[in-house]
Order: sequence, then structure tokens, then C-alpha cells
Amino acid sequence: MGSAYVAGTFDTKGAELDYVAELIARGHPVVTVDLSTTGEGSSSAVVQAAEVAAHHPDGADAVFTGDRGTAVSAMATAFAHFLRERDVDGVIGLGGSGGTALVTPGMRELPVGVPKVVVSTVASGDVSGYVDATDIAMFPSVTDVAGLNRISRRVLANAAHALLGAISRPVPHVEDKPAVALSMFGVTTPCVTATADALTAEFDPLVFHATGTGGRAMEKLVDDGLVRAVLDITTTEVCDLIAGGVMSAGEQRLDAIARTRVPYVGSCGALDMVNFGALESVPQRYRDRVLYVHNPQVTLMRTTAQECREIGSFIARKLNACHGPVRFLLPTGGVSMLDAPGQPFHDPEADTALFDTIEREVEQTENRRVLRVGHNVNDEEFVTALLTAFREILEEQGNHGTRKASRH
Repeated sequence: MGSAYVAGTFDTKGAELDYVAELIARGHPVVTVDLSTTGEGSSSAVVQAAEVAAHHPDGADAVFTGDRGTAVSAMATAFAHFLRERDVDGVIGLGGSGGTALVTPGMRELPVGVPKVVVSTVASGDVSGYVDATDIAMFPSVTDVAGLNRISRRVLANAAHALLGAISRPVPHVEDKPAVALSMFGVTTPCVTATADALTAEFDPLVFHATGTGGRAMEKLVDDGLVRAVLDITTTEVCDLIAGGVMSAGEQRLDAIARTRVPYVGSCGALDMVNFGALESVPQRYRDRVLYVHNPQVTLMRTTAQECREIGSFIARKLNACHGPVRFLLPTGGVSMLDAPGQPFHDPEADTALFDTIEREVEQTENRRVLRVGHNVNDEEFVTALLTAFREILEEQGNHGTRKASRH
């Protein structure tokens, strides 16, 4: 059995952290961790701040700088390294924006499924910077985290009991089928749904919505070793990275595929579109472009031939870094529902620029291949081609079964 970790700045939140630790300790072993950045004195925590700071790659001096901003960032890094060496059954932290910034980077390093709870003054706002693509549960503190009172005791107790419940009542074990990750958008739903349905008898399909966070979450599971293979049908997040849309997954998209050598089948799903919010939110420089109001909150912009060349180059560069089994399929009949004859994003010139760039710049080998398929991404024939490629990459890897996570 591992321990539940209660982490925070004991120099300012010691009473609250000790209260949470006491509640959790009634049902599970607890380790308290001081993340104070002043470098002064000792606390009631089991693990003192100096011990955590020593885990920073540049040593404790990189943490105790005397400057609050750099110290918080450095202690967060040290805490992430500290957690990697521990048998963590769950972790809970609390604080304001600084305390939240201290504990969440380390939590994000833990595998999905390890319980993670934060009680924070910023939990009712935009927490994407803290949570990102992980399963951190955020509890609004309601009052400031500044002493124990009738409100804070109840909120902190609820959070403590939530963590304890998650640890002590794990999901019942079942003989899981190997997990396969698939990326989907509304305009590639027929393809992904049909592909997932065809896999269900032998695999556990995990479908991720390609909204930026979805792509990062998918690759987080790949890094955690929880995914047997990837069917990255919808790579549309690259469009938003290249053209400045609102659903980019960042420059790191596809890096987990290279790091892990996980079997990978990719395609050009929804590479015809860049995402913005409501129509009035589209940048002025794009107002004369081909725009499609998907709904009142989402406006899509058709990618140009030049943007498609840049998108293709990005994908090719990432695929060239992959040395596991790779197939990348080009649906020459269109990359989405909107990219078909008679539809608003049908643009053969842009599609040709995309396909030609990928085909030309990917360094094809026996394991890494680009295949043209003369159908729309949502056609039944394209689904068949995806499944054929999927079987091939599993055979190439030796079909050794599900990869295991390095930490639980």
C-alpha cells in the first residue's frame, strides 16, 4: 500500500493541511509535504520543504531564491520530481493561486486514474492552466484558505473525504481489453464511430474530442502506457496551431507517439478547418476567408493551400521522428463532412497541397508509410482501409498485448 500525500505551504496553511491530513489518516496512510518557499524554519509536515527542494534538478538553491515568483515555479518543479519517486495512492493540495500553481504540475505528472484533488480560491474560474489534460478535481474553497472556520472546515472535509473515498473504493477489477485511442471531431464522427464499433469486440476504444485538450489527453495516456495503439483519425488540432485557432494542442502534438513508439495509424481528419468562437471573434485578418458558422459559439474557417502545405510539413516532421510502426492515410475524396463535392469547404487545390506535402516530406520506410485512399474520410471504404492498416501495425509490433503504465 502506498500513501495519500497532503501537500502545501505549511508556513501559511499548516492548520488547514494538518486538518485535511488528520481526516484522511482515519482511513489511509498519509504523508504531509511542506512546499513553503521561504527556506526558513521547520513545520509539522513529515517531509520538510528543504527535502522537496533538493529534488530540483539544480538543487535546493534554485528554489530558495528569495524571489516569490521564481521560487514557486522552482518548488513546483521539485515537487513533480519528488512525486515521481514515491508510491502515490492519491494527492491533495490547497491554497490560492500560488498554492495551486505549486501542487498541480506534480499532479499532472501522475498517471490518469491516480486520485488528485485541489481545494483552491481560483477553482471557480478558468482552471485549464492548472488541470490541462489530466483528471485533477478542483474544489472551490468558497472562503479564502486562511484559517479554519465553519465554512472552510466543511469544504476541506468534503475534499478530504472525496480523496479518501477514491483511494479506498477503487474501480472493481475487470479483465480489460487492450485500449485503443481514437481522435474525433463532429465532421469525422461517421468514420470514427464505425471504426470504434468494428474494434469493440477485441479492444476498448477510447475516443477523444480533438479540441486541443482532447489531443493532449490522448497523448498523456500514451505516455502513461495505458494505450495499446492509436488511431489518430482527426489531426485537426494542427490547423489551429498553424493558423492561430482556439483548439490547438500545442507544438508537442504527436511527440508522445515518437517517445513511446506506440503503433500509430493517422489521417487528415478535419484538416480543412480552423476553429474560432462566435463569428464576431474571428480575427479581422480572416474576415474575407471562407467561413462556416457551425453553431452560435463555433465558427470554422477553411484552410488555404498554403496553410495546408504548412500543416503537411508539421505532420511530416513529427512522423519522421516516429520509429514505431506508422501508417498515415490520405483520404483523397475529402477530409471531413464539409470537404465533399457541393459542401462549403470542398477545395481540391488545398487538399492536393496537403496530400502532396505529406507524401513528399515523410521519409517512408518499411515501418513508416503514407497511403492514398480514393474516398472521403467518412466513407465506408476509408474505414476499411483504416482497419486494414491497424491490423498491419499490430502485426509488425508483434502483438505483445497491452502496455502497462509505469506508475499507478
